[in-house]
Amino acid sequence: MNSDLFFLMAKHNDNVGGTISYGPCGEDIRKCTNDEFGHVGTLESLYVLPGYQGQGVGSSLIQALMTRLKEMEVTHFCLDSGFKIAQTKWLRKFGAPYTIAKDYWGKDGDHMVWLCKVQDLL
Repeated sequence: MNSDLFFLMAKHNDNVGGTISYGPCGEDIRKCTNDEFGHVGTLESLYVLPGYQGQGVGSSLIQALMTRLKEMEVTHFCLDSGFKIAQTKWLRKFGAPYTIAKDYWGKDGDHMVWLCKVQDLL
């Protein structure tokens, strides 16, 4: 088990409404940044169940993660996405990506990588 990886859950009563995780830099980020972010942890796997979407659960999970990262004295994190729907949401939430790997997943399959400051999201 990797102790650098952890998950947070959003619960309502006894139901899990969403999860978010944080862990070591992934291979796609390493490739897209020439390993510049190999030392930076990654916001990973933000999932909100359909019945809980549009209610601020994802934003609350991100906020809880930022609070935890600040407690851990982490100043920066990265995230990445190759999914167009997720990219649209991340562009709105985090602004312009640090880099875009054009056609990484094939024609028109760009991969985006963000480098974010924890403090900016608290």
